[in-house]
Amino acid sequence: MTAHTQLIRGRIVSASVTVDDGVVMVSGDRIDAVRSFAQWRATHRDLPEPPFSGTVLPGLVDIHNHGGFGYRFDTVRGEQARAAAQSHHARGSTTVVASVVTGPAAEMVAQTATLRELAEEGALGGIHVEGPFLSAARCGAQDPRYLCDPDLGLTDRLLEAGGAHLRAMTLAPERPGYAAVARRLTDNGVVVALGHSDTDYASFRNALAPKGSGSLVTHLANGMPPLHHRKPGPVAAALAAAAGGDVTVELIGDGVHVDPGFAALVFATAPGRVALVTDAMQAAGLGDGEYQLGPQPVTVRAGVARIADGSIAGGVSTLLECVARAVRDAGVPLRAAVLAATSVPAAALGLADVGDLRPGYFADILTVRDNLHLRGVLRRGQWLK
Repeated sequence: MTAHTQLIRGRIVSASVTVDDGVVMVSGDRIDAVRSFAQWRATHRDLPEPPFSGTVLPGLVDIHNHGGFGYRFDTVRGEQARAAAQSHHARGSTTVVASVVTGPAAEMVAQTATLRELAEEGALGGIHVEGPFLSAARCGAQDPRYLCDPDLGLTDRLLEAGGAHLRAMTLAPERPGYAAVARRLTDNGVVVALGHSDTDYASFRNALAPKGSGSLVTHLANGMPPLHHRKPGPVAAALAAAAGGDVTVELIGDGVHVDPGFAALVFATAPGRVALVTDAMQAAGLGDGEYQLGPQPVTVRAGVARIADGSIAGGVSTLLECVARAVRDAGVPLRAAVLAATSVPAAALGLADVGDLRPGYFADILTVRDNLHLRGVLRRGQWLK
């Protein structure tokens, strides 16, 4: 061990290691080793015993996030987007994929280019473009004025603006031109996410893997027809695909977008294939008031964000709060809830070296109390305030 090694001891819960008393050894910005405390003590008898820090988790990975704490990702102001990312980092989401919402095409391209710069410097884990190729009938808080059929020209502009950091794009598979755009995205290494769709079960299922190119479902049940036993629709198609191991489904775990009973159903149906997300927007972490999501004004009342027509307009929770709610309200086992906010979303978007506590991965580590309240955040080997 060098003088620069950090030791973090506690109950470790992660994809690779789950142990009641363990030690994570950190060198610089990477994890060096993960051991049970007994293993660590046996090879370091001369060192003082590290303090027990509660429960130790991998840094959380939020793959659907529009901003928070007064800041937005749908912006061309780099300092605004950086502040949004740093605010979520400090609350435990050490990897954030920034989401752009439907707006004028030129603005979406410019916003994507701005986010690319932040991804290149490591402040963001990547970029997700939500729209504009979505169903008008299921647009939710996406501005219907700017929705359009899938278009290769705009797709190419977004691909150029985002470069290798454009990780996912949400499309409705029923819109004309979908197949060509989905092929262009997959050819460029971009995950095709299906969402904001009004189609039927068979069409949605066929657009998902293995037949189709969709491998991710954007905020399951939101922006879709309700699940019904005679019209199963996209929700049932997504659950069947996830249960078969073909796709990952996002679930907004804020207790507002879906009922805890539905969350329990999703976790029970598709173990290991659920990615908890926040869908956070500018108001996340703040109180009631007036905010913005893309071109749309948003009002937050009693902790729920809505646009003028009453549609829910993103979330106001942090991802750690979503994990705690899954455990407390939906009865999800702790490890399953943790993996849904770490290794599962990281794998869904192919994010390297994050989402787990294993040697060689980034030293992104949370310490939390038994109730999952945050104690400390280590990001890239540095403790955040």
